[in-house]
Amino acid sequence: MRRITSRQNPLVARYRAAARGDADDLLLLDGAHLVADALDAGVRLREAAVGAVGDMAGDAVRRADIRALVARLTEAGVDVIAASASVMDALSPVRSASAIVALANRPSRDDARLYGGGASLVIVAVDVQDPGNLGAIVRVAEAGGATGLVSAGRSADPFGWKALRGSMGSALRIPVVVREHADQAVAEARRHGCRIVAAVPRGGRSLFDINLKMPAAVLIGGEGPGLPAAIVDAADDRVTIPMQAPVESLNAAVTAALLVYEARRQRESHS
Repeated sequence: MRRITSRQNPLVARYRAAARGDADDLLLLDGAHLVADALDAGVRLREAAVGAVGDMAGDAVRRADIRALVARLTEAGVDVIAASASVMDALSPVRSASAIVALANRPSRDDARLYGGGASLVIVAVDVQDPGNLGAIVRVAEAGGATGLVSAGRSADPFGWKALRGSMGSALRIPVVVREHADQAVAEARRHGCRIVAAVPRGGRSLFDINLKMPAAVLIGGEGPGLPAAIVDAADDRVTIPMQAPVESLNAAVTAALLVYEARRQRESHS
């Protein structure tokens, strides 16, 4: 296993560029959980780095879970290097450096899998700028059985390292696509026979009264401003989650969770 001790090594620049989102074709996987999820999902990993505690490269795999993960990476033909503590601090974007980080190809996905089934349930996150919230929405989408997610408008990068950590690997498994404009995402959903359902804090039909059994694209707005008025006006349905006063709104990920699971409840009851 090669060992790197200098922060001036070109490898450091590659990881930092991926962490900033400046490498369009790469994503940064920080931590053993995400690296293992990527391997399980068949994502192509380019390279990985593990922390070397002492002078010997073997110290990098002292932990049993890291040792097993390095064995899987090696078997998959991934180049694994041992990095000194100072180098790991530069490679890992979190405050306390992870034991392993890796670079992988971004998943190449179109919208075919989003709408592949007869009962599509697509979450469209519009202007959700907080990457942790966006990642949580992706996680909720997978957990609740949604067919995929569209990150639209000024939303955070769903494959940025913060969003990936928030999704706990879900973004590596379910279809996730990025659209520059929300109306583009809405038009695609309509072409695939989806009813457009806009989540609004007030004035919509109750969550418990709206029909979510049919193919649907559920639009979730960003923190604060919510969905743009033009998008809400063009929706087929507007849905509001009943809330006890004085609460006026919910976190975007909580809103997504309630809607996804209500759709799941209705569909399972209907079937």
